Amino acid sequence: MFWMGASDCSQESRFLPRRGCFLEGAQIVRRTVVSDQQDRIMRLFIEEAKEHLDTLENGLVDLKSTMKDPESVQEMFRAAHSVKGGAAMLGLDSIKITAHRLEDCFKVLKDGPVKQVDQTAESLFLKGVDTLKDLLGRLEGPFGLRNEEGEKLVQQVMPLFAQLETHLNKLASGKQQAVAAGSGAPAAPTAGAVPANFAAEVMTLLKEMLQVFKQKESAASRSELTAVCLRLYKLGGKIETWQNLVKTARVAIVNPKNSYKVLAPLIIKELKEAGDLVQGGKVKAIVPSKNLLLLAASPKPAEASAPAAPAAASKQVALPAEPKAVVNLLLKTFNKKQLSEIAKLLVQALRASSN
Repeated sequence: MFWMGASDCSQESRFLPRRGCFLEGAQIVRRTVVSDQQDRIMRLFIEEAKEHLDTLENGLVDLKSTMKDPESVQEMFRAAHSVKGGAAMLGLDSIKITAHRLEDCFKVLKDGPVKQVDQTAESLFLKGVDTLKDLLGRLEGPFGLRNEEGEKLVQQVMPLFAQLETHLNKLASGKQQAVAAGSGAPAAPTAGAVPANFAAEVMTLLKEMLQVFKQKESAASRSELTAVCLRLYKLGGKIETWQNLVKTARVAIVNPKNSYKVLAPLIIKELKEAGDLVQGGKVKAIVPSKNLLLLAASPKPAEASAPAAPAAASKQVALPAEPKAVVNLLLKTFNKKQLSEIAKLLVQALRASSN
């Protein structure tokens, strides 16, 4: 057996790290692991928040139509609620407060007897979502979301939410009629009601859209295109013919069966020409072409009516193990008609298995 003397131990200790070094190294490793976990959680929150923002924007593009489907309004309420909850968990106060106020306003739509919304409500909602989008964009940026920046944006948007909630409550109580119901205002304002350089602003956005069309076709790039559509929609103010054209273009874009090679030249051309018509005060002449209408009306998987269609579609969906997660996935994947068909098939299968 090899024995080490006292002097040898003294010499050996010079080459061994002290206990304090071990502790310091462990703390560094622990901090690194915690930091990596926080980064992953933050990235996950940002990705999920973007999806919720898409839900809000898609519902607000035509809020009057969205109001006809209580489930869509409920979905928008849940989207705002989810962003609020995630932000609260991460200590992102400005995002939490903004999402909370949006949630409050959607609650008025969800629970209150609001029969019809107007352009004012739609515009105020969109401005609120824009602020939330701005906050999220800063959070994702290279410098993150600074507290002073977030507080400033919250202070700016709070009066807007107060105005929106008051307006919605008036609509709910009947003290104020929606503009669409008839208030003496013209349905489509003249070109003087839009920016003097309307056509130029349209072209700026179309150039941005064209750059996205040059990207690889994906859900992310289609989401970018719908975001540009939203900005084009808002640019037109209350011009119904312009907004109808933009909505038609957006529907054509979100359909994954329509390729960018087909969509890009058609949509860019029609929106440019429509921008020139608005600038010239000829808003009544704006009409989507037959080709664009065909692209917008292309059958989607959610519109299939045959009972076998849901079964065929479901084969392409990877079902999670949790029953609740399965339910959420089905709600997101299929429309009401398909879910009804699926329910009937399940009942039939259960009855057959019990016999």
